[in-house]
Amino acid sequence: MEKQHRTSLKDLARELGVSIATVSRALRESPEIGKEMQVRVKALAKQLNYRPNPFAQSLRREAPRVIGVVVPNIVAHYYASVLEGIEDFAAREGYSVISANSHENHIIETRVIDNFINMHVEGIIACLAQDTEDYAHFQEINNMGIPLVFFARTCLPDIFSTVTANGDEAAQEATQHLIDTGSRRIAFIGGPNHLDMVRRRKHGYLEALRINGIPIDRTLVSCQRIDYEMARNNVIEILKRPDRPDAIIAFNDIITYASFDAIRNVGLDIPSDVALIGFTDAEYDRFMTPRLSVIKDQAHETGALSCKLLLKNIKGDKHIYHEVVPMILQINESSVKNK
Repeated sequence: MEKQHRTSLKDLARELGVSIATVSRALRESPEIGKEMQVRVKALAKQLNYRPNPFAQSLRREAPRVIGVVVPNIVAHYYASVLEGIEDFAAREGYSVISANSHENHIIETRVIDNFINMHVEGIIACLAQDTEDYAHFQEINNMGIPLVFFARTCLPDIFSTVTANGDEAAQEATQHLIDTGSRRIAFIGGPNHLDMVRRRKHGYLEALRINGIPIDRTLVSCQRIDYEMARNNVIEILKRPDRPDAIIAFNDIITYASFDAIRNVGLDIPSDVALIGFTDAEYDRFMTPRLSVIKDQAHETGALSCKLLLKNIKGDKHIYHEVVPMILQINESSVKNK
């Protein structure tokens, strides 16, 4: 599909055979322009999907160089660290960053993307909300020729560059560690199955079980909404079963801390009763007893690399990149059983 470019005042003026100033005044309903011309200009603007640039109205000579970033949960440590990496790289290249929070909501995500288009940002960096399964708003971005890079949770890899982690390898390594230190009934507590990030991490966990000849118990694999209370209640329910797990791999920081809370709630010991490893880049593990074993994202590096790829695209590089930032398994006290 041939990409559309964002319609400008110049495009409208050329199509109508009038000056840019005339088009601008007509859109503002200036009394200097007749009603008939105003109607013609507005009709064409609607037909060509013209969106006004609020920056250009006041900063015509020094238009700001701005990129937009949308994340699912801006208060989470991981996304805050990614954003910091984006801002650091963008600042070195003379760009400013506008960030927005989708609150894990597809409708809000769509509205944020539309706002970024209206603001005429030069490009967008995005991480999918957990309930996003319709990618039409991102298809529109591509059709309009607006550069976009996904990180962590991605879609449409044939048309957009991505920065992800090696979650499959990291989950396999973490599962192998649990097996090597005495765990056998290992649960995987994840997020929605349609997210590529969830599928990669679950695949690594299942691969480790397969290689070690441990039968896969589907009742130990729980992939629901990423929500603290939901995850906590889910883990409590699993732990109260007579065939409860003796170890847990938790998909992200929210589910990790919910799992820790759940294990304590039912009166079990970490790690002798239930070992625990979580995917998290937060530093809270050092304040917990026992200290958590974690699979660490390199979030700042992920943000910087995402920004680097976006700016390459903005500057004319049309190659589609799929970069992988390696994760780091940090073994502490919560995952090693007393033998």
